[in-house]
Amino acid sequence: MFNSFGNLFRLTSFGESHGKGIGGVIDGYPSGVRIDLDFIQKELNRRRPGQSAITTDRDEADKVEILSGVFDGKSTGAPIGFIVWNKNQHSKDYAEMKSVYRPSHADYTYSIKYGVRDYRGGGRSSARETIARVVGGALAKIALNQLGITITAYTSQVGHIKLEENYTEYDLRDVEKNMVRCPDPVKAKEMETYIAQVKEEGDTIGGVITCVIEKCPIGLGQPIFGKLHAALSNAMLSINAAKAFEYGEGFKGLKMKGSEQNDIFYNRNGIIETNTNHSGGIQGGISNGQDIYFRVAFKPVPTILMEQHTVNINGEDTTLKARGRHDACVLPRAVPIVEAMAAMTILDYYLLDRTTQL
Repeated sequence: MFNSFGNLFRLTSFGESHGKGIGGVIDGYPSGVRIDLDFIQKELNRRRPGQSAITTDRDEADKVEILSGVFDGKSTGAPIGFIVWNKNQHSKDYAEMKSVYRPSHADYTYSIKYGVRDYRGGGRSSARETIARVVGGALAKIALNQLGITITAYTSQVGHIKLEENYTEYDLRDVEKNMVRCPDPVKAKEMETYIAQVKEEGDTIGGVITCVIEKCPIGLGQPIFGKLHAALSNAMLSINAAKAFEYGEGFKGLKMKGSEQNDIFYNRNGIIETNTNHSGGIQGGISNGQDIYFRVAFKPVPTILMEQHTVNINGEDTTLKARGRHDACVLPRAVPIVEAMAAMTILDYYLLDRTTQL
């Protein structure tokens, strides 16, 4: 059950980093939706390795195959099955890690919990599992597009380099115009240079991804334990390397007084709106019709190409210098994953909201 995500819209994923492939099954997808396969592949291409000089060198086309649930270009209402075959595994690069625990990886906890672990790239704990999420998210985006809901994420911080302005000050159409997926071209260049420098040193760096959901209808979210921001937080923190989540003003709001942070209501031509959006589009756990915006912090990738102290499976001191192909910074490739998880959450909660109305 913990390989599944969602309530009415439900994704179950399977596969390992160095196994035959990564795939999934989606239940609850509405019937009659025109499925754009080119769009799904485009979303996967945004996540795929080897797409730029600042990402891992692993060369995977990540071509998706739809196995079921689509006929004559439309969803049938049946489960949508899909798979992406692994083509470029270098499992031998991980042979020396078979008997040691990589620092800050899932090696130790998986080994203790299950008594066995797939040391080839982390197996099920590898970020390659997120392929299934991106496919599910692409399908969710297609459905949400019919409702006028758009979701855009971007890199807003890499290490000490960050965007200082609110998302409303940037043209989010510029996100895909650079390798790091940052809407500020000047900051993007600084980020790219910094990531390249860190990669050259054999080290890694983390950062923050900001996500904006526009045109979300009022009323999504279920009290008390189904609050929309809690669902988004759960979705985001399930992503590999995600360490923190905040929405609206988040921690910045702690410096504000209630009189400064309150979103005042106004009646504009018969439509009730707020003049500010410090709440981040969610109040009482329910969407209020304003833009939903949040941030997700990602840690530096734990696999570094530098010698580190660790212990082996017998608890003996040893050292490890990782081999293989790894990202120096996950942010550029994590942008479409954040969007995917947001899309699946919003579609799921949209469908849930429809069940509570007559």
